[in-house]
Amino acid sequence: VCKNEDCVLGIDEAGRGPVLGPMVYGISFCPVKKNDDLKALGVDDSKALKESDRENLLKKIIENNDYIGWAIDILAPRFISTSMNRRGKYNLNSMSHDTAIGLVKAAIEKGVKVAEVYVDTVGPPEKYQAKLQSVFPGIKITVAKKADSLYPCVSAASICAKVARDRALSSWTFADGDNCEGPWGSGYPGDPVTKK
Repeated sequence: VCKNEDCVLGIDEAGRGPVLGPMVYGISFCPVKKNDDLKALGVDDSKALKESDRENLLKKIIENNDYIGWAIDILAPRFISTSMNRRGKYNLNSMSHDTAIGLVKAAIEKGVKVAEVYVDTVGPPEKYQAKLQSVFPGIKITVAKKADSLYPCVSAASICAKVARDRALSSWTFADGDNCEGPWGSGYPGDPVTKK
């Protein structure tokens, strides 16, 4: 269906600014006319949902693969740190923008008829929107704060990214061989489980 009909595509990330775990970018797409069906599944900003609700919603997204598509890109902490500390610095906003652009390009290359893109902003929305519009001039681009609670396709992308990040964190092992064992919590500095 997504190769024959104009589609909306949402972009969101999970794990921006944690002390532990990857940053995960997700996209979700469906035909424009099915966007309300996506909302009817119950998708919402992943941060507003319990972990079990996110897991159940991801199952619903997967079960409805006749009209919903999705993909993720996982940025490992080592890649983020190395990129930010190299001589020609590659900051987190640039990494985020490039990852989002790469996911949209990958969907288009697979034949998805992307007509509209909705993005939860990273940095000033106007600059990010102009950047995306210059890369994808034939596509309607909307970059907004809190897009994950405003647009169903971004909510679905938010759920895909958050569930993938949660799963990566639940099986986290340290590369330096420390025999530390979880649970790790959310990986954010304000989480009491992560602090332990």
